[in-house]
Amino acid sequence: MEDGAKVSNGERQAAGWATAPIDWTAPWFLPWREAGACAADLRQAGRAAHDALNAARPPSVARIVRFGPQQILPVGEPYERYIFDQGVVPTRDNAHDFFNGLVWLSLPQAKRRMNQLQAAEIRSQGVGGVRGPVRDALTVFDENGAVLMAPDVLWEALLARDWKRLFLELRPRWTEARVVVCGHALLEQLQRPRRGLTAHVWRAQAEMTTMARLDAWLADQLQPERLALKPFTPLPVLGVPGWCADSQAPDFYDDAQVFRPARGLAQVA
Repeated sequence: MEDGAKVSNGERQAAGWATAPIDWTAPWFLPWREAGACAADLRQAGRAAHDALNAARPPSVARIVRFGPQQILPVGEPYERYIFDQGVVPTRDNAHDFFNGLVWLSLPQAKRRMNQLQAAEIRSQGVGGVRGPVRDALTVFDENGAVLMAPDVLWEALLARDWKRLFLELRPRWTEARVVVCGHALLEQLQRPRRGLTAHVWRAQAEMTTMARLDAWLADQLQPERLALKPFTPLPVLGVPGWCADSQAPDFYDDAQVFRPARGLAQVA
């Protein structure tokens, strides 16, 4: 498919193309609106995903990467290595790859750093059925990650999985916190939000007031030795105050299948 080409309704359905508009007012999509709204509008107009993303690239991203149709990826070639070698992201016409592109548009340094590390892992270990700890952590964060900027008291309650304290007792302190969902698979799933959606959260030590600052900080944090320790903790994202109207009711947090206690702790009735 050439740049600028449109896709038919049948091709969209076959490829899993999500036609529903993105609600940019949703708190999980709001950080991506500036970079993504233009691309989303082009996509809704029928432009191929890679073409829409290329049209929305700012110059700083255009110097790093471009997007191409999935067919450019040679058979048997590892996806991450191809991106590293060619500077081109093979992109299918579906929501999953579109959200991956949106993350590239707003966090290009972090995405490039992840790709560098993924390519290095593939060079040293090859592509096997089991990923090493660094590549596994990269995949988890790339697909399902989020960054949390929050006071110590919130972070401590999160690590303890003390959900009632985190989300009810300390609810006023969430005005001092910020969550940015940056895993593209999780963003895709949040098009149809449900209570069980859970992010793998990385804590930012300082307030990141812009996506550019978050991008630079995250790119610096992405070090193999740190990733090997998997510095993430689970956060059911719809539990964040203000992210779901139902969470205003205290019994929202009684669902132990979602708000699970820390290992070794008995569930209190």
